[in-house]
Amino acid sequence: MADSDYYSHSESNGRATLHDGRFLNFGVSLTQAHKTGLGSSAALVTAFTAAVLAYYKDGGHISLSSENERACLHNLAQAAHCAAQGKVGSGFDVAAAVYGSCVYRRFSPSILQGLGEIGSKSFSSRLRAVVEDTDSLQRWDTQIDKSSSVIPKGLRLFMCDVDCGSETVGLVKQILSWKKEYPDEAARLWTTLQKENEVLAQELRRLSSNCGESAGEYANLSDIVLKIRSLIREMSAKAGVPIEPEVQTRLIDACCQLPGVVAGLVPGAGGFDAIALLVRDEEEVFSKLKYFLGSYRSPGDVADGGTGIGKVKLLGVKQEMEGLKEEDAKIYANWIQ
Repeated sequence: MADSDYYSHSESNGRATLHDGRFLNFGVSLTQAHKTGLGSSAALVTAFTAAVLAYYKDGGHISLSSENERACLHNLAQAAHCAAQGKVGSGFDVAAAVYGSCVYRRFSPSILQGLGEIGSKSFSSRLRAVVEDTDSLQRWDTQIDKSSSVIPKGLRLFMCDVDCGSETVGLVKQILSWKKEYPDEAARLWTTLQKENEVLAQELRRLSSNCGESAGEYANLSDIVLKIRSLIREMSAKAGVPIEPEVQTRLIDACCQLPGVVAGLVPGAGGFDAIALLVRDEEEVFSKLKYFLGSYRSPGDVADGGTGIGKVKLLGVKQEMEGLKEEDAKIYANWIQ
């Protein structure tokens, strides 16, 4: 059971049922489902952590308007998610689940690495100090900037499911292994990619504050994303990991040839997850894109081990600034009767 855009629908082979207008029963086990790459594990951990915190809190409620309470939730969700994955990851998907769209600079891994094994002596005391950020020797240094992640007026963010999915943990472990073996090479690429990501954030800020420019107003944005994609493909080749697989390169390039499609890329950990497209917010552009994707087919590619993408489908999700929010329990009524 999940919001329908978290997983591809084809794996259910017609067994999927929409139980109450929102949550889809895919009719398959979790191991058989293809993820679309929207951070479902982080969203689940964050929502569950928030529910547990609310249950044990006086009044049974978390004040999401309180920066301190939201920060505590973020810290605990990061700890829980890292424990579930067996490593300290980037944490950006948990941050997005808590805060909504943001430019995120990760915390120092040592903050969570110093917790020790679950159940070890004084673990709960160490965890509480970390969550409440009361350890003066190990303060959280996460940076969350929501002002730099606004989609400019006139643009719209689309996600397209390619019905393959990948296992984030496995991909990341391979990349980290390459990073450890070739530290200088990896550091150069990492630094260059970071700089381009910062340039992208600056360009989004500029466009957000300068509406109504000339017809070529998005040319610079397109060029920046192309540079980022080039660096990601270089990292893919060096690490031997399909962050942007060739079949998705072809799909994104084909989409970017359509009038009104500004840029596209494989977000997150990559590897056959859904692609993201920035397009002009015009009905004609949307209609042509939808028609093109509906008829798009791609054969498997030798470079990708013969993996081909399935039917491409526009997802119903959109950019979201809000982050964690409290739901009405009634929407789950049909699932808990």
